[in-house]
Amino acid sequence: MKLLHKDIEKDNAGQVTLMPEEAEDMWHTYNLLQIGDSLQASTIRKVQTESSTGSVGSSRVRTTLTVCVETIDFDSQACQLRVKGTNLLENPYVKMGAYHTIELELNRKFTLAKKVWDSVVLDRIEQACDPSQKADVAAVVMQEGLANLVLVTPAMTLLRAKVEVTIPRKRRGSCTQHDKALERFYEAVMQGILRHINFDVVKCILVASPGFVKEQFMTFLFREAVRQDCKLLLENRPKFMMVHSSSGHKYSLKEILTDPSVTSRLSDTKAAGEVKALEDFYKMLQHEPDRAFYGLAHVEKAADALAVDTLLISDKLFRHQDVATRSRYVRLVDSVRDNGGSVRMFSSLHVSGEQLTQLSGVAAVLRFPIADLSEPEEDSSSDED
Repeated sequence: MKLLHKDIEKDNAGQVTLMPEEAEDMWHTYNLLQIGDSLQASTIRKVQTESSTGSVGSSRVRTTLTVCVETIDFDSQACQLRVKGTNLLENPYVKMGAYHTIELELNRKFTLAKKVWDSVVLDRIEQACDPSQKADVAAVVMQEGLANLVLVTPAMTLLRAKVEVTIPRKRRGSCTQHDKALERFYEAVMQGILRHINFDVVKCILVASPGFVKEQFMTFLFREAVRQDCKLLLENRPKFMMVHSSSGHKYSLKEILTDPSVTSRLSDTKAAGEVKALEDFYKMLQHEPDRAFYGLAHVEKAADALAVDTLLISDKLFRHQDVATRSRYVRLVDSVRDNGGSVRMFSSLHVSGEQLTQLSGVAAVLRFPIADLSEPEEDSSSDED
């Protein structure tokens, strides 16, 4: 998704102009749209014309319409999005107040205006427009003296850093210069990983090389992580995967990503973090039930007590048509973030999101135990759309 224009006032009213660039962007757009929003986009309208002789014909014309959104239809299989509403602005082909259905298209911009842009919607735009937010996979493609650090998104590969260090050849009787240069090279690659990889987003880091370079680098990386007490690397050690490549050049990435062992590992990277978060919640529910809450009312009480460490919430809840109910979910997310907790937004299109929906779409792992809240759940989220 490309953000072309953003104009949001202090009272959070305003509009943004976006351009969907891939099918996944339609899913993001579906989550941005709400009934009552104003949507301006290019569309096709069938127009009837009457000639001077009285004969009536019809033709299809492309025009730009602004409609007040009334119904939103998303086809998850085809990733197609249709929005129906009444025309808000004077148009030569469509009367004011007349109904029209706009089908949003890839690489055609649209402008969305809202009376209130809340934090969840703004986060969704940031996520959709920031390629690194979608980069589930990172790769370090290397050979002696050359390394390319790449982020792999669903649509493209982004070169984030290139490390080149001249490595002198080993001399008979002395390898000192060679070994020192190699250490400098490995250190530079390590710094590149720390600087350019967002471990909260990236689920797998492929380290590829010909020969034994990858093994030597991995030994260096985690030896240094222990020496420097780099918790970020040590905690994310399981995300690293070694794989063979024919060279350290970027073009070797294609052969790496088609390696069967890699494709099986990456088959579900996008949801791997969510799956683990849900597993952690169920483990906590089993072993320490006072630190695992679900249902809106219970989780809200835990948030009021500043107890929520991780909030698990389905994106389905933010498509709720009732403004007050939706605002309640937004307040919960803001409250958890403001108090240093992390928020994991689950896609309702994924199996982990479906599981979370069975828990009324909202659950939390707590920092400390809170005695069982035995009051009945009040209008939690069983009425979501």
